[in-house]
Amino acid sequence: MAKSNSESIEALAAEIGENIYIDVAKWHLYLRDAHLHTTLAEQIYPLLSSGSVSEAQILSILQGILVKLGGGKKEVPLSELIPMQGQVNLIDLVEDFQRQM
Repeated sequence: MAKSNSESIEALAAEIGENIYIDVAKWHLYLRDAHLHTTLAEQIYPLLSSGSVSEAQILSILQGILVKLGGGKKEVPLSELIPMQGQVNLIDLVEDFQRQM
């Protein structure tokens, strides 16, 4: 039985939340703990259902998600908080997820 869109988004969010982290002063804060995994999955999922997803599209999404720091005094793109290897892992994770759809 095929998963509904919301179930697929939740599954993608779970994968992202468990495997991708932001790095702050060498502390790894996983996206589920930062409550960013669902936001990211909701923006990536429509690309998955439309065909192939490019690295540039994922990086653009990361750039567009602003993370508030210091109680909202500053906003930083998510792409600046995820280390390069984490971004590569995210792209791989999304590609694997799409193949399993």
